[in-house]
Amino acid sequence: MWSSLPFGERLRAELGAPRKVRRLVSSPRSRVWRAELSGTPVVVKQLVDSPGADDRFAREAAALSLASRRAGRTGRPVVPALLGTDPAARIVVLERLEDRTPGPGWQVDYATALAGLHASAPADLDDLAGTAPGTALPAWTGPTGRDLGCFLALARTLDVPAPPGVRTEAEALLARLSAAPARHSLLHGDPCPGNDLHTADGVRFVDFEQSSLGPGAVELAYLRIGFPTCWCSTAPPPAVLDEAEAAYRTTWRAATGTEGPTAAELADACAGWLLRGDALVPKADRGIADQLARLSHADWTWGNATARRRLLHRLQAVAALADADTALPVFGRFCATLTTRVRRAWPTVGPLPAERG
Repeated sequence: MWSSLPFGERLRAELGAPRKVRRLVSSPRSRVWRAELSGTPVVVKQLVDSPGADDRFAREAAALSLASRRAGRTGRPVVPALLGTDPAARIVVLERLEDRTPGPGWQVDYATALAGLHASAPADLDDLAGTAPGTALPAWTGPTGRDLGCFLALARTLDVPAPPGVRTEAEALLARLSAAPARHSLLHGDPCPGNDLHTADGVRFVDFEQSSLGPGAVELAYLRIGFPTCWCSTAPPPAVLDEAEAAYRTTWRAATGTEGPTAAELADACAGWLLRGDALVPKADRGIADQLARLSHADWTWGNATARRRLLHRLQAVAALADADTALPVFGRFCATLTTRVRRAWPTVGPLPAERG
């Protein structure tokens, strides 16, 4: 019965009374239902009463509104249509889409949609007014000096002290990542397998509770660095990565008239994710311990990969990208040395899976 769905009078007046209501599995932070409204299949999502719920709802509503409003820039939608909101109850109502199992090379469609999503942010941030009542999306925040200190401490524990120049390059990296980008992107915040719906009309993204404004490179990097905030961590073949990144840049250029992230910016973004120990654990476990320090005496599984497998992959990715054509050549060689040491210290650690589970 629909009485279990907290659908207020205003939403019912706007959209109709819900029918065929069915509760779906969701995260502990939300409740999700399938339903029909005036014969239209919909999804209803409510952010439950918990610390930060109002902020998560505001981000989700703002990002969905902005992406829906500007979908025409890329010629195809990149989010489900936003049909209604109830801020008092922290509810969003979305069109219901049929999700298909991604096929080989799904990363190309994913990257195309990600570029469209990122391009949804207006060039003039004053145009953000009205995306949600009284709400502005926050700025993305990068790794900190503490993250860098923890990473260098792990290297020392592995008997690989940082050579001259590494700290200088890494501190300059932190400054670049914290600087406002030349053009902001609408960042999803958690663009993981499961938050991308592969429909007959392309990929659509859902679950925008962590959305923000920042440099698009930090999410384009997910493909190379192994989806750092996600339960599902993968390492696609190099040819697929190259094709996906080319598709991203083509879509971004068509939508904005500007060039997408450079190879040097992608190297910066991947190095930033490498420094973040909290990107080795689920969201609920972040901010409470030095996860990099734990790696020296323990390994743990999150989703489809262990923490040491994730770290090894990230080291390899940064070592391959951070060359003389970037601002991180010394740091890149340092990561190559660490890669060799990690393989010797943890000989059973293998590569990430090539495909999502």
